Amino acid sequence: MYTTSKPDPVRLEIFKNLYQFIAEQMGIILQNTAASVNIKERLDFSCAIFDSSGLLVANAPHIPVHLGSMSESVRSLINDQGKNIKPGNVYLSNNPYNGGTHLPDVTAITPIFDIDNQQIIFYVASRGHQADIGGITPGSMPPHSTTIIEEGIIFDNFLLVNQGEFQETAVRKHLLDHPYPSRNPQENIADFKAQIAANERGVKELRNMVQQYGLQTVQTYMQFVQDNAQESVRKAIDVLQNGTFTYEMDHGAKIKVEVKIDRKNRSAKIDFTGTSPQLNNNFNAPKAVTQAAVLYVFRTLVNDHIPLNAGCLKPLEIIIPQGCMLNPVYPAAVVAGNVETSQTIVDALYGALGIMSASQGTMNNFTFGNAKYQYYETICGGSGAGINFHGTDGVHTHMTNSRLTDPEVLETRFPVQVESFSLRADSGGKGKFRGGNGVIRRIKFLEPMTANILSSHRIIPPFGLNNGSPGKVGKNWVQRENGTQENLGSTATVEMQPGDVFVIETPGGGGFG
Repeated sequence: MYTTSKPDPVRLEIFKNLYQFIAEQMGIILQNTAASVNIKERLDFSCAIFDSSGLLVANAPHIPVHLGSMSESVRSLINDQGKNIKPGNVYLSNNPYNGGTHLPDVTAITPIFDIDNQQIIFYVASRGHQADIGGITPGSMPPHSTTIIEEGIIFDNFLLVNQGEFQETAVRKHLLDHPYPSRNPQENIADFKAQIAANERGVKELRNMVQQYGLQTVQTYMQFVQDNAQESVRKAIDVLQNGTFTYEMDHGAKIKVEVKIDRKNRSAKIDFTGTSPQLNNNFNAPKAVTQAAVLYVFRTLVNDHIPLNAGCLKPLEIIIPQGCMLNPVYPAAVVAGNVETSQTIVDALYGALGIMSASQGTMNNFTFGNAKYQYYETICGGSGAGINFHGTDGVHTHMTNSRLTDPEVLETRFPVQVESFSLRADSGGKGKFRGGNGVIRRIKFLEPMTANILSSHRIIPPFGLNNGSPGKVGKNWVQRENGTQENLGSTATVEMQPGDVFVIETPGGGGFG
């Protein structure tokens, strides 16, 4: 038995990497066993491990907006089902008012019991973006939803595996028993099974770790890893200044944030008071998403190599008034909150801290489909310039970190053609340090389908700082087969016919200085 009140620096490094390695192993299993292009090719998933109280210990470097919010899902399961959780159970959750982000992101949570099956010692979870989870448009990213019901099916701590038995009949019934049911329950079920398999790998690796080092050591070092992250964030806070920032979005809503640094306690207060109230569109961001965005920003300010975890939150006091667009109440629509508003929160925080100009500030969510096919992608753009660096051209920025499907895979699996995909010259903001350029993506349709775009910064440009110029706004339009051009707004649903081309020009990042 090995216990200590102070971590051994070598062991701390070993455990830190071991926890992260386990989450990465889970991700490899998920990628290899998933059915959908979304998870398999675009890698729109995240895996993480949690302590017995549901606090994040470590994650693989997957999707930032998932990672900062998954802990809320695990803790909601503990509060809701605590006494009923049995060995061999797996739960499914995507409830945005309970730690979820938006409905397509479905989390599978597996508790890990001790050797005698008496008490839960850890949790593992994997979150994957489903290609379709119902809702009013194929791909479940409706640009114009006004309530959560129109966005698809809610799983609220749903029992997916009951003491080792996969509940296929119950899950299929749940996917179909809805005003806007899932369009492809078979693919949903295949992906859920892949998530169960990923979690199983996490369970196995953590059990091996306990066998090798003893439970007490593994749990003690989980705490040390969180404490180490907390200290790293406090060090980052030591050099920050107070600041406020208000950032307007294309639809007129504003995000206001004030950061106050407490030098004595080495902590920061992040206050969103003054932000627009809950919206009647779908740009409301669940509280878990807002928290994830704050966590992400403060994690990026840390120079040390640490896994993002609950310790990072300890020095932060986050105030988000209930009923504002960053902490909405049921039945608010939230599908764009996760993908768009999260990006605005991040840029507003960097603006308040004076550290970095705005990135493209959008994920340019593009979905298309019909009864047979459903597809979703996010499209890269320019990142913002900073105090001593240029922005980057054509990258996924901040809260997204997924790949783009290879053209060969896209064209094999779906009746579309990637007509062209190129950098958008001179779209980054000018300055001493220039913002990154956006891209131009042209997709030609070969069959009739519904296409949707859910984007931002088509009206309001991504800001520059210290007299740097803003980045160029994005543009969405359709080139019809007969040569006519149809311009679209930030959010749009449009019927595509064979020969029509959907064109997305993404924003550039802001310049600095």
